[in-house]
Parts: sequence; C-alpha cells; structure tokens
Amino acid sequence: MPETEPPGGASAIRDLRMPALGLAAWAGGLAGILLDATWCAGLVVASALLARSLRTRLPARTTVAWLVVAVAVASGALLRQETLERSPVTALAQQGAVVTATMTVTLDPRLREGQFSDFVIVRGRLTHVEGRGHSYRLGVPVLLLADEEWHGVRLGSTVELVARLSEADGPGLAAILSARSAPRVTAEPSATWRATTRVRASLRRAVEHLEPAPRTLVPALVVGDDEGMPVDLADDFRTTGLTHLLAVSGTNLTLVVGFALIVARWLGVRGRWLYVVGAVGIVGFVLLARTEPSVVRAAAMGSVALIAMGSNGRERGARAIGVAVVALLLIDPWLATTVGFALSVLATSGILFLAPIWRDAMMRWLPRWLSEAIAVPAAAQLACTPVIAGISGQVSLVAVAANLVAGPAVAPATVIGLLAGFVGLVSPSLATLLGSGAGWSVSWIIGVARRGAAMPTGAVEWSTGPTALAILVALCVVIALATPVLLGRARTGVACGAVMVLVVTVPLPSPGWPPPGWVVAACDVGQGDGIVLNVGAGAGVVMDVGVAPDAIDDCLRRLDITEVPLLALSHFHADHVGGLAGVLDGRRVGEILVTGLAEPAAGAELVTGLAAEAGVVARVPAYGEAWRFGELTLQVIAPRVEPGGSILAHAAGRGSAANNASLVLLAEVGGIRVLLTGDIEPEAQGDLARSLPSLTADVLKVPHHGSRHQDVDFLVGLDARLALVSVGEGNTYGHPSPDVLSALEESGVRVHRTDLAGDVLVVLEQGELHTRARG
Repeated sequence: MPETEPPGGASAIRDLRMPALGLAAWAGGLAGILLDATWCAGLVVASALLARSLRTRLPARTTVAWLVVAVAVASGALLRQETLERSPVTALAQQGAVVTATMTVTLDPRLREGQFSDFVIVRGRLTHVEGRGHSYRLGVPVLLLADEEWHGVRLGSTVELVARLSEADGPGLAAILSARSAPRVTAEPSATWRATTRVRASLRRAVEHLEPAPRTLVPALVVGDDEGMPVDLADDFRTTGLTHLLAVSGTNLTLVVGFALIVARWLGVRGRWLYVVGAVGIVGFVLLARTEPSVVRAAAMGSVALIAMGSNGRERGARAIGVAVVALLLIDPWLATTVGFALSVLATSGILFLAPIWRDAMMRWLPRWLSEAIAVPAAAQLACTPVIAGISGQVSLVAVAANLVAGPAVAPATVIGLLAGFVGLVSPSLATLLGSGAGWSVSWIIGVARRGAAMPTGAVEWSTGPTALAILVALCVVIALATPVLLGRARTGVACGAVMVLVVTVPLPSPGWPPPGWVVAACDVGQGDGIVLNVGAGAGVVMDVGVAPDAIDDCLRRLDITEVPLLALSHFHADHVGGLAGVLDGRRVGEILVTGLAEPAAGAELVTGLAAEAGVVARVPAYGEAWRFGELTLQVIAPRVEPGGSILAHAAGRGSAANNASLVLLAEVGGIRVLLTGDIEPEAQGDLARSLPSLTADVLKVPHHGSRHQDVDFLVGLDARLALVSVGEGNTYGHPSPDVLSALEESGVRVHRTDLAGDVLVVLEQGELHTRARG
C-alpha cells in the first residue's frame, strides 16, 4: 500500500463508479456466454426498466454507461460464439472429417503425461483448411493434440498438417484437431518470438543443474513456463494457497517492471521517460511470458497494483481495476467465465478494498510493515476463498501464513531468475551462477509449501454444492467485517493468531472414523488407486498410492495407519506410484513390492529413488509368494513369469503391457476374500481366469478404474458381493464405464465409487459385509 496515504490511515474510496462499470462488463460477459441472444435481450430490457426506476438515486449518465458496457461485452461474446458456430471448421468437426490444414502456433507446445504415453497440446489459429472436397481460408482458434514430435515446433511458426477434426467441448474454440502427420513448417516465427524464445530457453539452461522441484519452479515463477512441474509440488502449493506462484500473476509484472523502474532511476531517467520505461517493461514482460489471455490478464492486474502504489493509491487503484476489467472483457469476453480471471480480479480487489482497513486496525499495536505484510495476503486469500473452494473442494487454513513466510523469497527469485535468462545469452557460466541463486530462493518457497501442506489441518474439505458455497460466501463477508474489530486490539489479535495455530497444527477428530471391524479401505486419491488392508494396531498393507502424496497420506492419517509392513505397487503408471512419498514420510514401511516390467521408466525411477532415500527394499515378488500379518494373508496370483524370468505382460496384445503386468494380490481376512487387480485388461484377465478357473472373491477392486476395457464374464464370474471402483471425479477418461457398472449391478454386486462417496470402507460386522463412506 502506498506511503502517501493520510497519517490517520487509508482514506475511503469515494468514487466506485468505475469498479461498478467493471462489474457491469463482467455480468454482460457471463450473460453473453451462458445465455442465448433472446435471454440477453430480455435481460437488457429488464435492466433498463430497473435503471429507470432508480433514476432518482443514480445519475442517468452512469446508468446508461453501465448498460452500454454490459451490452457491448455481451454482444461481443455472442458475435464471437456465433462466428465460431457458423465456421466451416465447426461443421467439418461435427462430421469428424480428416483435413489438410495450415495453422499458426499461438502458444508454446506443452508436453503432457497421458495415461499410457506422453502427448503434446498445441494452441493455434487455423488459417486454411481443405476437406470434404472444399477449401476454406479463415482464422479460427483451435486446439491440437499431437505426438511428442510436435514438441519442438516453435511459437509463431506456420505449419501444414493432416488432422482429424472433432467438436470442441467449450467456448472459444472452433474445433479440436488430432494430428495424423508430422508438422511441416512453412514459415518461421518472427524475430520478436525468436528472441523471447531464446531468453526462455536460456533460463531453462541456467537452472537445469538444480533439483527437479526448483528446476521447474524458477521458470514457472519468472515466465509462467510450468512444463514438467511435479504433481506433488503443485498439490502442496494448492493446499497452502501458493498456486499463484506456479504461473504468471500480477505480482510477477509488478516485480519485473518495478525493478526496471528502479534501474532506470539509478541511470538517471526522470519524468515522463519513466512512463516509457514502464510501458516497455509491461510489453516486454507480456511477450516473454506469452500473449495468452492469462498473461494479459495478469499484466492488467499488475498494472493496477503499480498504479495503486502511487499518490492517492486506493482511489486511483479502484478506478484502474474497473478500467482493466472493462478493457479485458471487451478484448476477450470469454475471460468472464475463466477461474484465473475471477481469482485475479478478486485478489486485487481484496488488496485494494480490504487490506488497508485491516492494516490500519493492526497498526494500533503492530508496526506498519508487519501489519501490511499480514493484511495483504490475508485480504487477497479471503476474497478468493469461495472460488478456490468451488474448484478444489477445500479451504486452505495455512494460506495466509504460507504467503507471509514465502513472500520475502519471491522478489529475489523472480528478478535473479529473469537476469539469468538474459545473461545466459552471452555468458552461460554466469547465468548458471544466477540460476543457483534463483534456485536457493525458490527452495525456501518450496520448503514453506511442503511444510504447510504437511500440517495436520493445512486445509479442510468443503463441498462444491451451491448451498455450501453460499454459506462460505456469507462466512467470508462476516470475517471481512469482523476482522478490523478483532485485529484492532493486541489481546484479540493475538488470540485469533493462537486459535489459527492450534487449528492447523492439531489434527481435527473424525468421530467414528474408522469404524471398528473395517477390513479394506478404498482411499479417495482422485484418478488413481489407493487401497489399504487393515492389519490392526495402527498397521495396514497398502496397494498403490495414487498420483499425489497428500491424498494417500491424508487417507492413512484418517485411518490411523502409522506402520505399513508391506507396500505393493501394481505397476509404474503415475496414478499408482506418484503418491509414494505420502506413504513413506513419517511411517515405518517394511518392504515394497513392484512389478517386473519397468514401464514407464519415469515411474520406475521415481519408486527406486524414493525407496533408496527411505532405506526400504523394493523388489519383484515371485509368482505365488505369500505373506501373513496377524489374521491377514496375502498371495501374488499374477502376473505369471516365464521360465527365463520375463513377465507375461501381453506386450504383443491389444492392451497396455504395463497395465497387464500389474501385480494382482488375493487377500483373506476373517473369511473374507479381497481381490486387488491393479489395472489388468482383458488379456491379463483372461489369463488369470484360465490359470485359476475356480477363483472367487467377496470384495473386488474393479480393474483399471472401471474402464470399458474389461472381460465382463471374468468380473461377473468372481461372484463378488461388493465392488470398489477407485476413480477421480470428473476424469476425462470416461471412467467408470456405465456398461461395466451395469453388468456388475445386474449380477447382484453392490458397486461403490470413490468419486461419489469419498473414502469407502468395507466393514465386517457379525459375519456380514457392510460399507461406510466418508464423502
């Protein structure tokens, strides 16, 4: 907050017309995207009538301005959507046509990890299409899914390709292309894009000697290049409210342009030339971080923050945020529905409207710098809390403290990292030294995220239903109003801090969980597997660990599991091994069982490395090997091994070799047989049925998250009473298959899904099987 405010504290913002204009633009954008033209017209008429009824309270010019802006943004959204819907590309996509196309790449290709292999996402603008006997020249946005050979295509290139078109599943795109050919570059990027690409590549080289977490966080923090970001790190940042540091935000621009202005002053630049330096810095930052909507939005909010740092900062900042919202939505109305836009606007608004009031309250007993350091992240977090809860299903309790502690490292990491990118163009060795400095800074941030996420109650789950979110909004309003009163005195302020410390450090009780007599738990680990077999006395055998350490760790905590005598990993796909650290940290683990097929290599390397660090043996069990832990017995019943020692993984079959090489365990406790199947597909299921024709189970962990690739006769023939489907809510794979579920239910099997029920426990009560769900 600016130092030029009156000594008595933050002055009231007297003119709210521009922020209201921004809200009108936002409402118009939402209406134009979510409603059709008829509804939009009716809404305009209703708004005009309402404005007329309020003409004695509101100036006519102000009311007209709100309506004009809302209509302009809504019209822009409707016209753009209509243009895309009437595009010949959209018509070809509806037919699933294969076309020859010319496309200009508008964003850097991103490598993503798929379920079976890596793939590349490319955003571009389609300029020419030939298909179904016609040729079209146009300019529509599209999304391309391609093989890894596309990863080297540079931003700004024009390429020719053959692709199959499919319908887009959201606004702003004419179609989705699936590449059927390698890229043929017909035009190289412009000099501007080549220069910025060189700087980004230089930054990557400057930090390539660092550990994986800082190596990926430095480029993400500096220029928004988050490729290769470890999933567990992203989860920790999400839990601690630090996700804004994983992508370009207004903070980045404020730091970069602020640093440029300091250097300019040091060099003697004064007066209006400083505005030129600031403008060049903003444009350069946008080009370096790429001109995607999220970067432009971040630049706009960062500019608002720079304006708010000047004289009469709150008043000018309030006007600036209104102007920024209107300008952004006129340029791109589809921003109105994006989460990133909402979070940026809400965070900036919280800092402008709430933080100064809270700061002034705390300044009665705290120094200004500390009051501001607490008020700014707290206000931004509170303003964003309902939106974050709506998309993540949780409310972070450590976000304010995490941002407060991590904050001092953000500026040096950003500035030093940016310098490393530029210096690397002329002196790679000096750039490596600077990269180490940026790495040390982000290591502090990573440590804050790791430790904050490890708190027993770092975040609490919150329903994403409309009623729950409405309650959360009401709570946030109450907190916003009560905070100045509570923090205005040392006694109540310290008490509030002490309560928060207790809440996040002392685990919240889960009454009645786990219930006595539980046998097996299907943990809600998202799109992955995480199964626990109860051994008793705080011990459990774990089969697979999901993709994120936090998810499986939280489930084991809820089950009071402190010892894992045996940990089995069915195969090396990320959704089965990615959360391994969550089991190893803070628990005694006896040994780790793995499949003999080390594919994918990245998963196998992750398991080998973490096991070595924890001092735990990881080995391939023999076919038929068995264990006993108390009343629990376990046996490996697949995969079979050839006499020479290689796995019968059906690599030549139609299915996935890695999936079909999954360890399959048969467990028995209290007379209840539990079949844990990993991700085996029809080939391996058929082999299992042939090798063990009399195999039955009381509880079945449905293979491969209930995908449609099943030998249904095999599943039904197991005569299971209960089936557990470990699957992520809203996953893009179509899991579980409705046909598979129907077949199981029609045969009398009770099916329970983690995406609908959360953690699912199978409980043995007086010889009968029951289930308990936590979600």
